[in-house]
Amino acid sequence: MSHTNNLPSAAPVVDEANVFKAELNFHEAWLAHQYAHPAIREAACLAAQYPACLSPIEPSDRFAGRYYATPGVGKPVREHRGYQMPWHAMKYNMPALGFAALRPGWGSSTPYFFDERILNMKMEEAKLSDPSLLNKLEDLIAFWREHSPVEVCLDAMPQSLKDVLPFTNLDSAQTAHPAYPLIRMTGPMLDFEKLIVLGIPGMREEIQHLLSESTNNDSTQLYRGMLMSLDVLSNVCIHYANQSRSMASNTTDTEVSADMLKLAVILEQLPSKAPDGLRGAMQLVLLYATLSTAYSFGRMDDYLGNLLEQDLSNATITEKEALSLVISLWQIIADCGAPFDNRIIIGGAGRKYPAQADRFARLALEATRLVKEPLPQLSLRFDPESSGELYALAMTSLSEGRTFPLLYNDRVNIPAVAKAMDVPLQDAEQYVPYGCGEYVLYKKSFGTPSGVINLTKVLECVLRNGEEKLSGRTIGLPMGRLEDFKTFEDLWHAYASNVEYWVTHLAEQQKWEYDYVGANAGWLYFSILYEDCLQRGRNLFAGGIHHLGGTLEAYGQINAADSLTAINELVFRQRKIATRTLMQALDQNFQDAEDIRRLLVNAPKYGNDDTIADLMQVRVHKHLCHTTRNQAARVGLDSYLVVIINNLMNTILGRNTLASADGRLSGSHLANANNPAPGMDRAGTTAFLNSLLKLDPTIHAGAVQNMKFGRDYFTPALRPKLDAMLGVYWREGGTQAMMTVLARDDLEAALHEPEKYPNLMVRVGGFSARFVELPKDVQREVLARTLN
Repeated sequence: MSHTNNLPSAAPVVDEANVFKAELNFHEAWLAHQYAHPAIREAACLAAQYPACLSPIEPSDRFAGRYYATPGVGKPVREHRGYQMPWHAMKYNMPALGFAALRPGWGSSTPYFFDERILNMKMEEAKLSDPSLLNKLEDLIAFWREHSPVEVCLDAMPQSLKDVLPFTNLDSAQTAHPAYPLIRMTGPMLDFEKLIVLGIPGMREEIQHLLSESTNNDSTQLYRGMLMSLDVLSNVCIHYANQSRSMASNTTDTEVSADMLKLAVILEQLPSKAPDGLRGAMQLVLLYATLSTAYSFGRMDDYLGNLLEQDLSNATITEKEALSLVISLWQIIADCGAPFDNRIIIGGAGRKYPAQADRFARLALEATRLVKEPLPQLSLRFDPESSGELYALAMTSLSEGRTFPLLYNDRVNIPAVAKAMDVPLQDAEQYVPYGCGEYVLYKKSFGTPSGVINLTKVLECVLRNGEEKLSGRTIGLPMGRLEDFKTFEDLWHAYASNVEYWVTHLAEQQKWEYDYVGANAGWLYFSILYEDCLQRGRNLFAGGIHHLGGTLEAYGQINAADSLTAINELVFRQRKIATRTLMQALDQNFQDAEDIRRLLVNAPKYGNDDTIADLMQVRVHKHLCHTTRNQAARVGLDSYLVVIINNLMNTILGRNTLASADGRLSGSHLANANNPAPGMDRAGTTAFLNSLLKLDPTIHAGAVQNMKFGRDYFTPALRPKLDAMLGVYWREGGTQAMMTVLARDDLEAALHEPEKYPNLMVRVGGFSARFVELPKDVQREVLARTLN
């Protein structure tokens, strides 16, 4: 069913009384409960926020539960399903003050947030005429400036971390540093199957039972907060039910009216009974994901497959109707934003109902093929020895220019996750990628990436005795300049020591963040649907979760390894470049030193199945991964692992990274994840894949493998070659592939005539995007990647 009538054409008149409702309600709730138990305070603040900051049902929706994430201050709105989405529809529904989980994709290690920029923007556009409202807002701003959650968090942080790590916003001062904290909690994978089976009343009954038996005050307060948060969820259901009935009454389209009445009935029933059909289950999951802003939907085919099969068998739904529901859900997810989140997993080992799940998975693949959006991030787990129909459908979707599904090889990933996280294979069967490609255990573990290390920047500082030239500061461990190292192993020792220095502090920072947020909030919606939290009576960051892991985002490792290779070969072994000559060339960004740069560029490079280059890459990879993994027991985490991903950061970090010894120019992008530096894989696709296979997947928590193929590979003449190459890649240990398929000249043309390519999708790294909406330097980085 497609609802297309009455599409808005202009933004409505601003209602001053409602624009700031979320902030004012939250502020009053906070003041009234600031000395209450954190779980009670959080529940009261959630009740103040919802449904005030939720967006209304749109005319074409078949579900309720929109929450618009702000796409960035000053970003223009884009064409949205045939009409211009009013900018204020996103901006005004994004509260400037609230519980931190309300910020999908941004995250915050402080349980609450205050964003004065958003509030000022809203105040400016609203052009307030009510003096009393203006006074209230000014009082609110003054209070939260003094009680800034970020400042409170930083004040509480150990001085040993403050002295080492740059705790600033994500700006040039921070990204010019070799390592820095992200300060966020992100990436929950909730037990939506339990939610569907028990429904709101079943969850309430379980929590009430635990409350009645609790003798621990903290657990008692946590359970009470959870029950209050379920009340909020129930109230939102009724809020949207009333809205659905109103929409049914105010349309002349009888089909739309009937569908809105069906939705109203579903919403009215959810507070008192578990969903008994596919649409009700999808609606409950969407609302819970919206209120919690988990925005990762887990193994959706497994928890919805049975209900799909049941509805089809009972003839309460047709296959076409089911597809329409999936398409509507996909569009709502796409509209919410949060490009680094919104994972939906299909396929793979460990599903309870594989046959029924496959039926839903086929619908998911078809919806992904039809909904031309960068979200949701549909991800297919498969076994290359029995890939079957789902894999074939996935390749069809990719061949048509979609960047989904992302492909994950169970044959490699399950044992790799078991070893990396030190968990049984049965637990590892439930690995799921989230965010930009990090692995966690479905319903069992949390592993937010809360730190960044730029290995190219580490090496940059090592070569200069610890000096970071952009700031002029000495950071890290000063161990000499390049000319002071007598052998390459002396240089390696200095480099490795500095990597270990930064990783050590980032691990301590991650554990401290978990302890801080566990003590200062209840994380109610997350904790209700994570294994062990209810039984232990603790929130997931305060000892409740089954497996508390941390992850470290690593960038620049390819350029660092290629630089070390070049220095070893050209400076120490062949002595073609003197140390002072090399450093002068790097400091001057190769000005008047093109001959030096040419030697560096032509040195062995990773991505060509070259033994010299690939062995150095393996050395860099192993050292970083083992160093990171060894921190877990020391700081008190169940795991602490590297994630080798990309989310624009290879370009952003490159802006503040000087010229490197692999021949890369100052300010230019770093290589994408563990893929070769753009243009440096010169020996063909097979050699590129062979290099990827040399990096051990059993010592990290996920890596991104971006692959860009020309459409000619999907023609009858070349398709057998492609299938053969990928088949060998999967069988020999390939973990994952993120594929972009396009014509060879599309990107170049879109760069110069963006208006002609509005729906050209590319896989940037750990997320997909419309090529024309990316920053120019990111577009150039994507364009520079080798097209196989």
